[in-house]
Amino acid sequence: MIRVKDFSKSYGDFVAVKNLSFEVGPGDILGLVGANGAGKTTTLRALSGIIGPTSGSLAVAGHDIVKEPIRAKRSLGYIPDDPRLFDTLTVWEHLAFSAAAYNVANFEDSAEALLRSFDLANKRDTLAHDLSRGMRQKVAIACAYLHEPQVILFDEPLTGLDPRGIRTTQQSMRARAKAGAAIVISSHLLSLVENLCSHLLVLDVGECRRFGTMSEVLRDVDRSRGDSALEAAFFAITRDAEAVQNQPHDPTRSRP
Repeated sequence: MIRVKDFSKSYGDFVAVKNLSFEVGPGDILGLVGANGAGKTTTLRALSGIIGPTSGSLAVAGHDIVKEPIRAKRSLGYIPDDPRLFDTLTVWEHLAFSAAAYNVANFEDSAEALLRSFDLANKRDTLAHDLSRGMRQKVAIACAYLHEPQVILFDEPLTGLDPRGIRTTQQSMRARAKAGAAIVISSHLLSLVENLCSHLLVLDVGECRRFGTMSEVLRDVDRSRGDSALEAAFFAITRDAEAVQNQPHDPTRSRP
């Protein structure tokens, strides 16, 4: 469903992501973790076609996001960390707009079900301008789900959600993955990633430090300090990477 090969993105002399490669299959939920500035949002924005790669390739549902952007985006749902809704449209009008954009015929029943699922039924005729941060997040997720995308990208999906909204969103992710969607979740909430994701990608200053199944990454983790398994793994992986970067250069290593 998702294939990233040697993806790099630069802004002038600054390299945001360097030579990143990974794949996400149907039913997989990939956790994308890293410190601020690690390249997580850049990767999601490139996968969604918002920004172009400097080099490398990104494909969604078998379609190159640069060469076949319309076909790729038909299979894609993207929920950014700060969804920008149309202030003067109601919740229902957002769903109707999404249906029109993706050519979803007879969308009404699906839209009604999404409203009920995310506790938005009583906000159906409310303008986006009058919604809370959490409600706006729910509307963005409902709109992204409406066309039944095969690939769904979440950037900090739980921001602003109340406990019921968090549970509903997590349940919806599991259900979509079970139905065959490939999901990527970028989050600083390591407990969410550990409990929800089947695979993990650790980014550090734009480079992949570890990619694999969650069980592979968490194997043989030292939890003596009381951290959760993923916390222990994350700090060990990024600490080891920092140690390698700061290691003094030994010119004899390059000699035969």
